[in-house]
Amino acid sequence: MVNEKIILGIDPGTTILGYGLISVSGKTMKLLTLGVINLQKFDDHYIKLQKIYKRLQGLIQEYCPDEMALEAPFFGKNVQSMLKLGRAQGVAMAAGLAFDIPITEYAPRKVKMAITGTGTASKEQVAAMLSRLLNTEAKPEFLDATDALAVAVCHYYQISKPGITQGTSAKSWKEFLHKNPTRVITPKQKKDTKK
Repeated sequence: MVNEKIILGIDPGTTILGYGLISVSGKTMKLLTLGVINLQKFDDHYIKLQKIYKRLQGLIQEYCPDEMALEAPFFGKNVQSMLKLGRAQGVAMAAGLAFDIPITEYAPRKVKMAITGTGTASKEQVAAMLSRLLNTEAKPEFLDATDALAVAVCHYYQISKPGITQGTSAKSWKEFLHKNPTRVITPKQKKDTKK
């Protein structure tokens, strides 16, 4: 049976928030949709957060993603911008958590490395590589959409690599221990080796 999965990638923002959805079946990736939530016309920060939440809930209801991947905010000097970006990310997470969707975060450099092989690639280089990987000519108005798509593809690469366990949840540790009993030393075994 082929393992099918839908992944929602998000590039958080309070002015422009990017999203991208891919379907993966075995080793085949397919673009479902990508786009942005354009919040430039709203002055009220709380209205922006509401729009993010409602639009992402709509996407989740329409496409039923199995997993969500977000680009983690990078640390900047402007504290107010970081606070707003963190709120946007939190609202995006809340939209996914309302549907019990597992969430993973990736640093921007890790996403670029996964797509292009270098952590310093430009947004344009990431978009060009995604066009090749997904065999599509989609040219979004904003590169935030392809950034979000890159997060989804990065997540697919991470979960499709054998031997990599996701996250640090109790479930993943239990799964790791079950699959790798010889790689873990119990306190009793440690004591026995000292004798």
